[in-house]
Amino acid sequence: MKAANNQIDVRKLTLAGALVTLGMVFGDLGTSPLYTMKAIITGASGGYNELLIYGGLSCVFWTLTLSATIKYVFITLNADNNGEGGIFSLMALLRTKSAWAAILTMIGGSALLADGVITPAITVTSSVEGFKLLKPDFPVIPIVLIIIGIIFLIQQFGTRFSAISFGPVILVWLLTLGTLGLVQILRNPSILEAVNPVYAYRFLIRYPGGFILLGAVFLAVTGAEALYADLGRSGKRNIRAAWTFAKLALLLNYFGQGAWLTGNMDKAPGINPFFEMMPEWFILPGVFLSVAAAIIASQAIITGSFTLISEAVSLNFWPKMRIVNPTWVRGQVYLPAVNWFFWIATSLTVLWFRESANMTVAYGLSINIAALITTLLLSYFMLQKGINHRLVLLFFMVFVLIEGSFLVANLNKFSTGGWFTILLASLWFIIMYGWYYGRKIKNRYITFADLDKYLDLFRDLHRDESVPRFATNLVYIIRANRIDQVESKVIYSIFMKQPKRADTYWFLHVDRVNEPNRFDYHVTQLIPGILIRIDFRLGFKVEPKINLYFREVLEDLQKSGEIQLHSSFSSLRKHDFEGDFRFILIDRIMSRDYTLSTWENFTLSLHSLVRRISISDIKTLNLDSTITIEEQVPITINQPVHRRIERVD
Repeated sequence: MKAANNQIDVRKLTLAGALVTLGMVFGDLGTSPLYTMKAIITGASGGYNELLIYGGLSCVFWTLTLSATIKYVFITLNADNNGEGGIFSLMALLRTKSAWAAILTMIGGSALLADGVITPAITVTSSVEGFKLLKPDFPVIPIVLIIIGIIFLIQQFGTRFSAISFGPVILVWLLTLGTLGLVQILRNPSILEAVNPVYAYRFLIRYPGGFILLGAVFLAVTGAEALYADLGRSGKRNIRAAWTFAKLALLLNYFGQGAWLTGNMDKAPGINPFFEMMPEWFILPGVFLSVAAAIIASQAIITGSFTLISEAVSLNFWPKMRIVNPTWVRGQVYLPAVNWFFWIATSLTVLWFRESANMTVAYGLSINIAALITTLLLSYFMLQKGINHRLVLLFFMVFVLIEGSFLVANLNKFSTGGWFTILLASLWFIIMYGWYYGRKIKNRYITFADLDKYLDLFRDLHRDESVPRFATNLVYIIRANRIDQVESKVIYSIFMKQPKRADTYWFLHVDRVNEPNRFDYHVTQLIPGILIRIDFRLGFKVEPKINLYFREVLEDLQKSGEIQLHSSFSSLRKHDFEGDFRFILIDRIMSRDYTLSTWENFTLSLHSLVRRISISDIKTLNLDSTITIEEQVPITINQPVHRRIERVD
C-alpha cells in the first residue's frame, strides 16, 4: 500500500516553489514592519532622539541576522524529520525522550498556539489602523472583526486558491516594502551606519530603558519559528532562497523608516512611521495592500497551528480530534473545533486590547518562549547527533543569552499584556500535560499475554459450534508492538467476558511512525486463515482511515488467495455474499485509586477532563460505527491485603 501522490510538492528549489513559499511562510515575518518600529518609538521612555532610532535599528538588523538567518535559516532547518520541521518534529528526532524534553515541547507548542491566536489580531488590526490617516474616526474594531470572521470562515474550504495566489501578493508586498524604504534611504543614506553593532551596544547601555525596549525589537523576528514549522510544506532550499529576497526587502523598509524618523523628529511618538513615510497618493492603495498582507500572514499562522496540533495528535501530545484534509496542498489540514475556538479567542483579543500597540507585548512573548524552547531542544538534539560539544555549547550560550535577554525584557511588561500570552499558553499546556501524562499513567498498567499460550484455544473456539457465532470476521484494534503478544484485555474479551466465536480473528495494529508520509502494511498469519495480524505503518501526517485501509488489505489478500471472504452462512454463501465484520474497541477505565500519589490522581482527573474534548476512537480511525462495539474494562492495581475479611455465622 502506497500513499497517493496527488499533492503539490514545493520542496524542490524552483522559481514557482520559492514564490509559493513566500506566501506560505513569510506572511508573518513580512508584516512585522507594520508594528515593530512603531512599538520601539512608542515604548521609548528616554526621549525621541537619534540614539533611539539608530540603536533600535541596529538591534533590529542584528536580531534578524543572528536569530532569523543564522539560527533558523542556516542551522535549525537542518534538523528535519524526513523533511518535516517544527517543535514536535524536533521532539520526534530525539533518541532519548526524557520527561524534561516532553515538558519543554509542551511549553514551546503551547506558546506557538498562543501565537496562532494573537497573530491575526495584531496584524489585521495594525493594517486596518492605516485607514486612520485618511479618516481619523475610521471604525477600526468592527472592520477588524469582520475580516477576522471571514478569515476563519473560509478555513473549512482549504487554501487551494491561496497557495497559488498568496505568493504573488506577498511578492508585491515585499517589493513595495523595499521600494518605500529605498526612497527614504536615498534621501538620508547615513542611516545605513546603524548596521554597526556599536549603535546597538550604546542603545542598550546608554539609552534609558533601552534594555526593556528589546521586547519591541523582538517583534522583527515574530514569524521566524514559522520558517522551521513550515519546512515540510516548502523545503529548506525554497525557504533559504525566498529568505534572501525577503530579508533584503525587510531591512530596506526598516532602515527607510529610520531615515524618515530622523528627518521628522518633531512628529509625535505615537505615529506609525510605516504609513507616514508613504507618499500621500499611495496611502490608500498602500493600506489596502497591507490589509491583504495581514490576511495572508493570518492565514499562514492559522494553517501552521492546524498542522502543529495534527502532529501533536499523532505523537500523543494532544487528544484525538477531527482532522480534515480539504485540499491537495501538501500538508494542508483543517481542524473544525480548533478553528472556531481560535476565531472566538482572536475576536476577544481584539475587543480586549483595542489597539495593535497594546498587543505587542503579548505577541512578542509567545514567540520568544517558543524560540527559547527550540534552542534548548535543538542543542540537546545536536549533542545526541554527535556534533562537536564545543560548537553545541557555543550555539547554546549565544542564543540562550540573546533569547533570554529578550525574555527578560518581555516579562518586564507582564502586566501590560504578557499575562495574556501566559494565560493562553497555560490553557494549551494543561490540555497537553493532562493527555500525555494521563496516558502514561494508564499505560503503566497495560498487561500483555503471550499468544503462543492461546493459539490452541483460538482453534478450539473457532470450531466449537456450541458457542453461537458472534461474527464471521471479528476485528480488534490492538496496541501490542510485539507480534507474539496481545493485550490481556483482548484475551479477556474473546474468551472470558463472553466467548466470541468467529471464523477469522483479525488484530489490527496501527503504528504511527516518525517518517511523516510512510504508508504501508505488513501481514502476519498467526494461525493461517483463523488468526491474522495486520500492522499498519502510518506517518504522522497520514490520515488514519483504518476502515478504508483494511478494506484495501482484504482486497489484496483475497487476490493473492490467502483468504476467502465468503459468508459463513450457507444460504448467503450460495449467492456470493461476503462475510460480515464486527469491530471491537476496548476502552480502559481507571477510577481514583489511593495507591497512586496525589499528583498522579490529579493528572488522571485532568486526563479525564481533557478526554471530553477528544473524539472517539471510532471517529479517529474512521471505522464504521454501525458494526463497531465499544467495550469498557477497568484498570485494576494489585493492592496489598493487610487483613482478610472474616465470615461471621
